[in-house]
Amino acid sequence: MGKPDRDLEAKTDDDMRAWYESLQSPRPLVVVISGPSGAGKDATIQRMRAQNTPCHFVVTVTTRERRPDEVDGVDYHFVSEAAFKQMIAEGELLEHALVYGQYKGIPKAGVRAALASGQDVIMRVDVQGAASIRKLLPQAVTVFLTAESDEELLRRLRRRRTESEAQLQQRIETARAELRRVGEFRYRVVNRECALDATVETVRAIIHAEKSRVDWRYPLL
Repeated sequence: MGKPDRDLEAKTDDDMRAWYESLQSPRPLVVVISGPSGAGKDATIQRMRAQNTPCHFVVTVTTRERRPDEVDGVDYHFVSEAAFKQMIAEGELLEHALVYGQYKGIPKAGVRAALASGQDVIMRVDVQGAASIRKLLPQAVTVFLTAESDEELLRRLRRRRTESEAQLQQRIETARAELRRVGEFRYRVVNRECALDATVETVRAIIHAEKSRVDWRYPLL
């Protein structure tokens, strides 16, 4: 047998009862889903929502144009550049960045409220944004999504047909640069084509494991 847990040594009965009660308390996490364009961040979040995963899904604020299949307030909060800059000035964003000439940011209030209620928070950010979150919140669980190959990633980017050739080339170059930063993340998940449910199951397993860590710490903002 291994050594007894040092935290349980020489405890009174009241201490032991309190310790067992603490095992029933919520252990909220901040989970960051990131990765290059085409890795499947949006699809993963959408499938987790469809499966009624018990989390608070942060809706990113962005200044980019809404795509035909997107719903304001569900996929993103679409705002003007002036409105976005006002949110920055008023300190309403947890982090923000200029990506491909468009602003994206994470609203702060919803994250704090969800954590206070014991809910896990799942946010979708780019690799640049994930770096900002790590500095602000070292306890965040960072997950890097990627396609199974460079060829598959490029195919997904081309399949979108939402950008000019010049814009597409910029995304490809950025995606390849972002792939080199995978070592900054705690987990890497390969999102294979036609295997989205497996990707979601892996992310859910990561969440379950993180909640069981002996060194879990409340994500303070």
